[in-house]
Amino acid sequence: MSGQSSESGSPLVVAIDPGRARYGVAVVAAHGATIVRRVGCAPDAADDVLGLVERYQPLAVVLGGGTGGGSLMRALRQRSPGLTIDVVDEAHTSEMARARWLVEHPPRGWRRLVPRGLLTPDTPYDDLVAVILAERWWATHRQDFAT
Repeated sequence: MSGQSSESGSPLVVAIDPGRARYGVAVVAAHGATIVRRVGCAPDAADDVLGLVERYQPLAVVLGGGTGGGSLMRALRQRSPGLTIDVVDEAHTSEMARARWLVEHPPRGWRRLVPRGLLTPDTPYDDLVAVILAERWWATHRQDFAT
């Protein structure tokens, strides 16, 4: 993979939080900018990731090592044998993503009176987990690709 740069010249990775029912995916630059971020249905994950790989030519695909990761890795390797796939530990990423979701979607109306710890996101936030996985990958690899 060539590691095509974003518009700012920063190299990119495609990160995915696999799951049984749905997945989150993000394209994240070394300098931290999120280029793409979305949630989809699990059966579409391999097609989506390979489409993003084709479009952005990332340095690597960063895959969360949790639920659904093994079958998605097999599908990606079968369809694109030369693809660089790095597995990243998913420990505590759901909690971190939930906290970010609450920052991005501050409570309104009566929900402002409810303690944040009791609020539940009303939309999936698997895409934020993917961003956190990419950030973890960059935290250990950024120096290798300094621009």
